[in-house]
Order: sequence, then C-alpha cells, then structure tokens
Amino acid sequence: MSEEGEKLGLIDAIVPSQELLKVSRQWALDIAERRKPWLRSLHRTDKIGSLSEAREVLKAARQQAKKIAPNMPQHHACLDVIEEGIVHGGYNGVLKEAKVFKELVLTETAKGLVHVFFAQRMTSKIPNVTDVGLKPRHIKKVAVIGGGLMGSGIATALIVGNIYVVLKEINSEYLQKGTKMIQANVRSLVTRGNLTQDEADKALSMLKGALDYSDFKDVDMVIEAVIESVPLKQKIFSEIENVCPPDCILATNTSTIDLNLVGEKTSSQDRIIGAHFFSPAHIMPLLEIVRTEKTSAQAILDLMTVGKIIKKVPVVVGNCTGFAVNRAFFPYTQSAQLLVHLGVDLFRIDRLISSFGLPMGPFQLQDLSGYGVALAVGKEFADAFPDRTFRSPLVDLLIKSGRNGKNNGKGYYIYEKGSKPRPDPSVLPIIEESRRLANIMPNGKPINVTDKEIVEMVLFPVVNEACRVLDEGIVVRASDLDIASVLGMSFPNYR
Repeated sequence: MSEEGEKLGLIDAIVPSQELLKVSRQWALDIAERRKPWLRSLHRTDKIGSLSEAREVLKAARQQAKKIAPNMPQHHACLDVIEEGIVHGGYNGVLKEAKVFKELVLTETAKGLVHVFFAQRMTSKIPNVTDVGLKPRHIKKVAVIGGGLMGSGIATALIVGNIYVVLKEINSEYLQKGTKMIQANVRSLVTRGNLTQDEADKALSMLKGALDYSDFKDVDMVIEAVIESVPLKQKIFSEIENVCPPDCILATNTSTIDLNLVGEKTSSQDRIIGAHFFSPAHIMPLLEIVRTEKTSAQAILDLMTVGKIIKKVPVVVGNCTGFAVNRAFFPYTQSAQLLVHLGVDLFRIDRLISSFGLPMGPFQLQDLSGYGVALAVGKEFADAFPDRTFRSPLVDLLIKSGRNGKNNGKGYYIYEKGSKPRPDPSVLPIIEESRRLANIMPNGKPINVTDKEIVEMVLFPVVNEACRVLDEGIVVRASDLDIASVLGMSFPNYR
C-alpha cells in the first residue's frame, strides 16, 4: 500500500465520522487537482455539511464533465473515485482508484493519450538538425512586422518569454492598435492567473514600437506577420535582408504561401524559414516550423529553441501549400461544404463534430476565423489541388448578405456579447440559394445519412490527405502530424 493509502487507512480507524468527512473532502480535492483543472469546481466541498450535499456537488460536476468531454469515460471514473472517498472515506477511495485504473489503462482512450504523450517528446528530434552537434544561438531580440491579430499574439508570446520585441507597423494608428492588443493579451494572462502583475509589467517593458527599420540593425530574428500577399511579402523580405545582421533569421508567419516564393527576390534562402503560429498565437501551443530545401539546420535549431522558450511545441515540417496541419485539414472544410450542398443540415454537422471531440464544428470555426480568410485560403488550395476541391458559392453569398461571422456578429451563428453563439435561422435562405447554384443534390433531393456517416465523411478525407502529406515527406514522422493536429486543430488527443 502507498504511504498515502496507509495514512488514509489510519484516518478511517481513529477519526470521528464528522472529521472523516472533512479529511475525505480534502483528499477528494487533492485527487481533483492532480487529475483535471475542471475538477477544481469541487472547491464547493468546503461548504458541504452532509453527504447529501456532497452528492449534489458531485452531480453538478458529472454534468460538467459530460458537457466538456462526453466521450471521455475516465472523467466520470475520476468522479466515481472522489465520491467513494467522500462517502466511505479516503482509504476506500484509494482502493476504488486502483480498481478503476486497472480498467481504464486498457481502453482505446488510454492508448491514444499514451501515444500523444510520447509523440510530443519525439518532435524535438530532427535528423540532420538536432543530431549533428549544432548549438542553438541565443535569441535576445526579435522584430515582428505587422501588429494585427497574429502579429500582436506572436509579440505577446515573445515578451512573456523574456525576449525583446520591436513591433513594426506602417503608420502610428496601426502601431497604436497593435500595442493595445498586446497590452490586452497580457492583461488577459494576468486575469487567468498565468502571469503575476510584476511579470506582466516586465513583459510590457520589453516591447518597443517602430515605424521604420532603424531598430532592426541588431535583431536576431524577424517574424513577418502581414496579410497573405505574395508581392507584399517579397517586398518586405527584400528590405529586411538589407537592414538586418547577416546571420539574422528571416521568418514568415504565412499559413499557406510557398516559402520559396516569399524569399524569391532575396539572396538569403538559407535564413528563410516559416514560423507558423496558430491563433491566438499567445495561447495556442503549436509552432509549425516550415523549412525549404535551402533552410539551414542552424536556423531550424534556433527557431525550435525559441519555440521552447516561449512554451510552444515546435513541429518541423516541409514546404508545400498549407504545410502540414492546414494541408491535412483542408478537406475537412471541403467535406462539410459538400455535405451541406447535398442537403445535410449545417448545424447538425457542427453538433456532430463537436460531439466527436473537436471544440467546435467547421462552420462555427469559419465564423470565428472570418470569411476573408476562408476565401484567401480556399483559393490557395483550389489552385494547388484542383482535382479534389469543391468550389462552394456559400461564402461569397454570406459576404454579399453583409455577414462576416464573429467579426460583425452575423454568420451561420448569431454572436452577442455575454451570450453563447446560437444558430441563425435567417441564414437558411442563403444556404438554399447556394444549394440551388451548386446543383449537386441527386435528383434535387437531400441525401439520407446517419450521424456516424456524417462524421466519417468529414474526417476520413483528412486521413487520406494526411497519408499524402506523409508520402511526400512533409513531416519527419507520422506522430509529428498527430501532435500538430492535436495542438493546432484541437483534434481530441484521446482519439
């Protein structure tokens, strides 16, 4: 028996029943703290005066577990263990935990989580980069070009990681907006308890704004985070090549554009690399490091090191349209659009994908990212993979009707401050018009599909594309793509 179990056994033997309930509550809280943060809702147990009240608290926690992760039985098993400890004492709780563990460790869920655990640790091993004796250089100062949503998030992650940042914008108005977004990001980290106020103040002191390249003369790295425009990116890279130190890493945050195009007009292809963050960049844990055939091992190693310093998980991938994650998942949106135009209810698709374990369905995700992004990215993929692209008229129709998703509060869903997104019935005529234009329903009638078939029709094409990504050598190993999908697309790790 463990030391914890022995202590709880002694407590059962000598502590009066009221004291036993008190000690068992604390034991339950300790278990909850070790398991999952959402179980901390059990802090209400300090107000419990009876076992019936304890059961009410546990009932509420079970409802929350079902809502957050309906497909994860171990969450409910944890609550079974906690209930046993509260009702019958900590020693019985320990015995219950041992029994439940033996059952859960053999499940597919456990196998998936173990795989993810080891796979994440493998991402730091890159042949001909981490095994050739190179040492990472110390990156002290980074310039970020563009203070929009992505640029401000990247800058936030860097200053919180104690790296000095020069944020460059094209005018003082945009620079002020970018600075305010960074300040808001840092404040939100304080509110969440991720930073103390002193740490926040120190982080903000490491940020400097700029309207020209005069502060770029001593930077160790530049991360360009402007709009997805090839001519604009080429112009920026030509300029920074001339003003930055000769060993400065030249990185782009592009999510789809070929890096060879970005650096086409420079003579520094060995320093050009992709630093693809996922939005919001200061929160999402994945950093997709994109290399070309000419990118040096030193640049890759240095960016991997920066990623770890700012608490990201760097995954090194090859250069192609969409790179690894977006490339593998572009059929995800395509399949969902295809199903809608075959007559399947759009909101049903979102509900089923959420029930499968993703945080939201493909259409709510499109609302969140904005339709401008959907059109730009969709064009890149349509040009690169025309043989497996479905050209949906739906997004164009949404924009013409004055919708832009969460950005203006109107999309497939209605967005109101203080309320959860809810399906918008007024979008249904737009969907019907899009179906009429696409005209792919067999005999003009909606298809009949089961819930299981819908999930498979949305996700199986992702598996197929992932196989293509592997076949083309875009990732070092299959498990790297697993981790990138979990951390970048929030694919459920227990799956």
